[in-house]
Amino acid sequence: MIKPSIEDLTKGQFNRYELVLGTAKLARVLTDDYTERREEAEKMIANKETDKTIAAMLKLDAEDEKAVKAAINRLDSGEYELIRAEDGEPSDKE
Repeated sequence: MIKPSIEDLTKGQFNRYELVLGTAKLARVLTDDYTERREEAEKMIANKETDKTIAAMLKLDAEDEKAVKAAINRLDSGEYELIRAEDGEPSDKE
């Protein structure tokens, strides 16, 4: 059995296709956020604005998992939720 289940993630409101779209969009948001934070940290280290390592600045323990797995876990925990956009297509909301 896979945890969390599809039923747990969709809460009976969305189909599998909508879940895949929402998860992919959230994974992209998480990846973009990580990339932006990493570039900023690298810039600070290069300019000698800090003596911290990249790992210390980014809290890499949360970034160890793949983006899709992180998106699924965040949907499951309730940190993010799927919503329908005005045109009927699912969207992710913080």
